[in-house]
Amino acid sequence: MRSLANIWFLGMKELRGLLRDPVMLVLIVYSFSFSVYTAATAMPETLNKAPIAIIDEDRSPLSFRIIDAFYPPFFLEPSLIDHAEMDARMDAGLDTFALNIPAEFQRDMLAGRNPAVQLNVDATRMSQAFTGTGYVSSIVSAEVQEFAQGYRAVPELPVTLVERARFNPELNPAWFGGIVQVINNVTMLSIILTGAALIREREHGTIEHLLVMPVTPFEIMTSKVLSMGLVVLVAASFSLAVVVQGLMEVPIEGSIALFLAGTALHLFATTALGIFLATLARSMPQFGMLLILVLLPLQMLSGGSTPRESMPEIVQFIMLGAPTTHFVMLAQAILFRGAGFALVWPQFLALILIGGLLFAYTLSHFRKTIGSLA
Repeated sequence: MRSLANIWFLGMKELRGLLRDPVMLVLIVYSFSFSVYTAATAMPETLNKAPIAIIDEDRSPLSFRIIDAFYPPFFLEPSLIDHAEMDARMDAGLDTFALNIPAEFQRDMLAGRNPAVQLNVDATRMSQAFTGTGYVSSIVSAEVQEFAQGYRAVPELPVTLVERARFNPELNPAWFGGIVQVINNVTMLSIILTGAALIREREHGTIEHLLVMPVTPFEIMTSKVLSMGLVVLVAASFSLAVVVQGLMEVPIEGSIALFLAGTALHLFATTALGIFLATLARSMPQFGMLLILVLLPLQMLSGGSTPRESMPEIVQFIMLGAPTTHFVMLAQAILFRGAGFALVWPQFLALILIGGLLFAYTLSHFRKTIGSLA
């Protein structure tokens, strides 16, 4: 009972310290509100308002028809330029696509000579370049075929393909982006808050005060893990309810309570990781550098941004030791596909094991760090 009381009072001290830190409070609010919304809506995966320029050397009804086929929202209104302007505009980043329709294009097409149309692409804009090339090719081919036929018609295929998009029937990238951003921010904030809490103790000299009090390293560490984990858990719940479901109107298929239970286990591991990084760093700038080295691989290779199946097998195997991999798997299964505990229990078990190992190892290292200060 005395140990629980010590953890309670130390945890309340951590929460009061967080309330007196306006920078951390702003970071928490931003990460689970504006950050979630902007990440989901500011970077669409589909082609949107791509700038295109067209060099029309033919000036025929067919070339005018092709020019008129490019319009918002996929493309901006085409800019009609000449050869001399094309390279300069692409070098300046004004155009992602430059379509060159050669002279006598319509005559050669009607004569069956298979004329070539050149498409120049600014491949530094990787997302638009990859998707937009297919759009441009389809648009030009469709306009040429309809012009040659003399009428607009949809060709009948021998097989009818019926699409049924499950879990995201609108194919809306914001549904995916908003939830993934919440998942990523849970990991980021849990590591930052616990690590910053320990470094703040060291910089303010209050860690020495704790050493002369009748508290153990286990109680000190547990209080930081529980208090900071609770803050992140409440913030994530607010973000899912208000920002994701309320503002963005993203449907949640599964149980929020089950997801929060998995989040709590994930926080048990990542908060311990944050304390471990703080024991290695001697100042907040050092902690920030360590955070970059650890956080980026955890988020990029856990399967949240890209499927794990597309990664090298050695990377997939190594990342099984990271709590973020199992957290992303259970979060996507619950929130996207409505999975129950019967399907995600292996991820729950993995988080318990990884969290226990991280906590035990960090506690051992934390004891040594406090012993050196004493």
